[in-house]
Amino acid sequence: MNEFIEQFLIEARELVDQTTDDLLTLEREPGDRARLDGAFRGFHTLKGAAGIIEFEAMARVLHAAEDGLSAVRAGEQTITAALIGDALSVLDQVVRWLDAIEASGGPPRDADAAADSLIALFSAPTAPAAASAAPELWLDHLKTRHPKAAAAARTALIYTPAESAFFEGEDPLERLRGLPDLLALELIPTGEPRPLDAVDPFACRLAFAALSSAPAEQIAKALGVDQARLTLLTIDGGESGLDATASDILKAQLRMLAAAPAEGLAGRAGSAARTAASVLLEQGRDEAANAVMAAFSARGAAGLVTALKAALEGRSISSAAPDTAPAIAAGGEAAEPAVRSLRVEVERIDALVRLTDELTVLKTGLAHLATLAAGGAAADTLAEPLKARQLELDRLVGDLQHAVLHMRVLPIRQVFQRFPRLMRELGAALGKPVRLIMEGEDTEADKAIVESLFEPLLHVVRNALDHGLEAEDRRLAAGKTAVGLITLRAFRRGDEVMVEVEDDGAGVDVARVQTVALERGLIDAATLSTLSEAEIVDLVFAPGFSTARTVTSLSGRGVGMDAVRAAIERLGGRVSLESRPGQGSTVRFTLPFTIMLTRVMTVEAGGQVFGLPTETVIQTLRLPRQEISVVGAASAFAFRGRTTPLIRLSEALWADGAATSAGDALVVAARAGDQIVGLEVDRLLSQMEVMLKPMEGLLSGMAGVSGATLLGDGRVLVVLDVGALIA
Repeated sequence: MNEFIEQFLIEARELVDQTTDDLLTLEREPGDRARLDGAFRGFHTLKGAAGIIEFEAMARVLHAAEDGLSAVRAGEQTITAALIGDALSVLDQVVRWLDAIEASGGPPRDADAAADSLIALFSAPTAPAAASAAPELWLDHLKTRHPKAAAAARTALIYTPAESAFFEGEDPLERLRGLPDLLALELIPTGEPRPLDAVDPFACRLAFAALSSAPAEQIAKALGVDQARLTLLTIDGGESGLDATASDILKAQLRMLAAAPAEGLAGRAGSAARTAASVLLEQGRDEAANAVMAAFSARGAAGLVTALKAALEGRSISSAAPDTAPAIAAGGEAAEPAVRSLRVEVERIDALVRLTDELTVLKTGLAHLATLAAGGAAADTLAEPLKARQLELDRLVGDLQHAVLHMRVLPIRQVFQRFPRLMRELGAALGKPVRLIMEGEDTEADKAIVESLFEPLLHVVRNALDHGLEAEDRRLAAGKTAVGLITLRAFRRGDEVMVEVEDDGAGVDVARVQTVALERGLIDAATLSTLSEAEIVDLVFAPGFSTARTVTSLSGRGVGMDAVRAAIERLGGRVSLESRPGQGSTVRFTLPFTIMLTRVMTVEAGGQVFGLPTETVIQTLRLPRQEISVVGAASAFAFRGRTTPLIRLSEALWADGAATSAGDALVVAARAGDQIVGLEVDRLLSQMEVMLKPMEGLLSGMAGVSGATLLGDGRVLVVLDVGALIA
């Protein structure tokens, strides 16, 4: 890939992120002219960039979206959820094209079909104008505006009274008032827009679109209007047994697969398979969900298409015959492309240049001393200048380490900016209005940490939204606003980065946590009775724990919070949960600023030197042998009032160490998560800062090892993962 394309990709992704943010803010605040102008400029600039690399399909789509926003700027159209959704769909497709360009080095050649389908969204009016409009337009409008009602609806209708209805004794609203099981109602202007002074208040220029849970024949009988003015659509799941929303999601996956180019198809198919399985599980179709994943694993995208069609038709997926219609290549899931480039501030480059100058001067000084030594200069003559040069080198190398590490940092914004869009979709799916606040987006952390934060944050945010925030009626009854509040916050504290997810929900129900912990056998009653309230709340991180009374596609399966803790601890961090009954809760990640530069305590065990991260070390102690108890094949000792397992490090690592000495044991008390362990070593050595490198080759993935570095004498220092040693 040439540098020109790389620069295009960097700038295009930044524009997509900024434009997405403008659109989501504009949906909440339709009068924000600055955001409207920002979104318009984003599409316009992206269109220009696409033209420069001669990607015509992308330019056409962006031009259509630009026209839609231009109509809003001119006052010809208003901001609607449908318009925002269509514009976001364009940006989604742009991201897919950018991924394809990054993979292949150039624009895809088969992008016209996807472009045409998106352009059609802006060719038709975003709000349907009459019953004669294509049914899917007004029906999609209803589903977008009323997702909760659409999930429960059996029938959709659009009723268009005559313009003279008021003079003919027909009262449309009175007719609709008698509609059985009405769930949602929208008034849609018909005909061309008119100036205010030209509006006739006695002419009915409205269509009424509605959703009902009653059958179509019952609605037709209740309305009793001319069939030419009424359109009825049955939208239930039919023989598939799926509700309307679930059916629509599965159909959307099929459309995506049919329109997807060959590049990146495997990754999209993997995403579609997981989405479909989650939907089927939520609908109680566990066997179908398992069959979908099995079909994808066995035959890739082709098998997935067959399985999805079978699920929509209510057929057994396991017996579905191979579908020969779509020519889709099978394949496994593609890994998400890693970020291959970074933008670095000029000041940081300048700092590196200055350090290089100082190191060059120091190198010249050391060369002079080496010449003196080779010429037979006395040792006492060289000792003082060598010591001075060594101190200077130590300072410069330390400065160089920190300068390089600061070039690897990214702002937390890179993660946070993915959540406004997610919150919009999840809130709509759950029928819970929610507002997201983001604070400290400019807080920086190591690139590896920032890129690993999304998944654990996603688990926490989904839990907060799904069963942390109360439903609207419960919030109002508790004296809260109907709209829930979730705050994503980041800030620095010393050498640590703090990331918090705070909600204003009901907090953790301690009694419920106790009940579930006992029911699932996570703890016995005797131990539970000794725990403090904070320790009981911490049980939500236990594997398999869930307080959800029902399983949804978002949460409730007992998978999530334990995975969150494991992911954060792999990054060298900690997770804590603070609950405020009736007021909300806060999940806090405490993370190192960097995972490359690590402070370690070195110890010797079995004749080898190992490193222990200092953040895991609680205390070192000399323990008399008589205070060590043998429990079966294991050993334990009392530490701070609790029984703590004791591991002899040389035996745990299969090192050839001497037999256990009769003298006192040297023990390092270390913590991993909520567990404490004693590690018996042969000698305690020094502490040092090291640039940690991951294990490579045959040693990659070795259990119990975080990485390695070189000591001053050339030996390899293996840094241990205390959590893996305990597991």
